[in-house]
Amino acid sequence: MSKTFEDKTGAEVTVSLNESTQAYEISVADGTVAGHAYFLPGPEPEAERIFYHTVVDEQFGGRGLSKFLVAEALEDSRERGITVVPVCPLFVKKLQETGDDYAAQGGKFRNATGADFDIVKRQA
Repeated sequence: MSKTFEDKTGAEVTVSLNESTQAYEISVADGTVAGHAYFLPGPEPEAERIFYHTVVDEQFGGRGLSKFLVAEALEDSRERGITVVPVCPLFVKKLQETGDDYAAQGGKFRNATGADFDIVKRQA
């Protein structure tokens, strides 16, 4: 999975899935990784992803990169039939704002439970 967009400055950025680091990554045109949206397998490892931390390097701030990361992670999860479990505040906010539309398009998500937070505490 890899998709390219133009950020707020008009520069090209690419969002891709890095299975080995369990993160969606956003890279700028020269290939530098500018940020990550990290996830862990949920209680049903093949069916759920707990998104627990999203970060963009300071030098790339103000370009809207975190929004691309969250949106593409949600879209890719929807396409793969994976349930999203938002722990990261950015994912929580996005799903609060657009969860009905996400579900209407076939996306699945559920609120995080104590067990999900325990997984994050143990593994992250």
